[in-house]
Amino acid sequence: MKKFDKERVLLAVAGPVIALVAAILLTSVVLIASGKSPIEPYTLMLQQAAYSDVQVLIINQASMYYLAALAVAIGFRMNLFNIGVDGQYRLAAMVTAVVGANIALPSFLQIPLLLIVGMLTGAFWAGVAGVLKVTRGVSEVVATIMLNAIATSLIGYLTLSNVWGVQVGNNMTTGVMRKSGWFPGINLGSDVGEIYGLVFLAIAMGVLYWVVLNRTRFGFDLRATGESETAAAASGVDAKKMVLTAMLISGAVAGLSGLPLLLGDSHTYSLSFPTGLGFTGITIALLGRNNPVGIAFAALLIAFLDKASPALDYATPVAYEKEIATIMQGLIVFAVVISYEAVRQWGLRRQQKRVGAELAAAAAQNNSEKKEVAAR
Repeated sequence: MKKFDKERVLLAVAGPVIALVAAILLTSVVLIASGKSPIEPYTLMLQQAAYSDVQVLIINQASMYYLAALAVAIGFRMNLFNIGVDGQYRLAAMVTAVVGANIALPSFLQIPLLLIVGMLTGAFWAGVAGVLKVTRGVSEVVATIMLNAIATSLIGYLTLSNVWGVQVGNNMTTGVMRKSGWFPGINLGSDVGEIYGLVFLAIAMGVLYWVVLNRTRFGFDLRATGESETAAAASGVDAKKMVLTAMLISGAVAGLSGLPLLLGDSHTYSLSFPTGLGFTGITIALLGRNNPVGIAFAALLIAFLDKASPALDYATPVAYEKEIATIMQGLIVFAVVISYEAVRQWGLRRQQKRVGAELAAAAAQNNSEKKEVAAR
């Protein structure tokens, strides 16, 4: 059993490690082809990680990435591809900002209200795709892609000045939220910055994700349905109900993704609110293999690439384009898919060899016993 556990850990770690190494090597090839050093950009970015203010930025960004990746991972465990996390999180952040700007309650009521609003909005938007899938058989990939576009247009309409929009300079916002809805963080000083308080919510969600999936009947049913709807139905699981439930939960978690920034820093939704969080979450969920610990490391890695890469623009005597980090992220996606399949095939061959050896040993033992009986 101990040997088996070591092999399982090796198989789990091998994929992400190979993907990361491959992405670095391929990015280095791109740098060499452009006539630049393949080592200096990584050195410059690693140097940035030593600064306290950059560390705070990485942690804050990673908390948002982590929640988005958990939302994607919930769908993956159900064999669903919720590509609509980006639209779900943006719409949820916008609606939460509107509620926070127009409703004033004491902090102990206001903050839970805003969290619930974000989760319900995300769940509703993902639920549309879930209903279409279970009632009409519409692919969740197609539905969520279209819902992303609809969410963008809906946000544009709802933030018009004659609806809920508030013009601030050249930017259209939802107005500043009431201070009772600002979530306090850990202030490390004016030179360092503040760690979002909702970083701890992201950690709690990761623990909850692991407990529900691995220690509850619901989690077993969800994973079983993801593996085989037919087998799950045979054991009494309502596959359609599980599909809809998984999409709702995925959307609810996606709805929380933008709240660390909204409640901890910006306190308003505007045209400059970050986009693409949901698509980055797909990369992180793949790299982390849908495991909460793996996703945490992947989220920190991608956040590091995001926050350390701007230093490349100011390198001397030769400046490097910060898009190098974006290239690496894209290469990680390709490398992840290829490396996971290679590792899976390798693990399968090892398992086949081990089973063959065990069968051969059992056959030899059986023949030996037959000879002993015959000799008697």
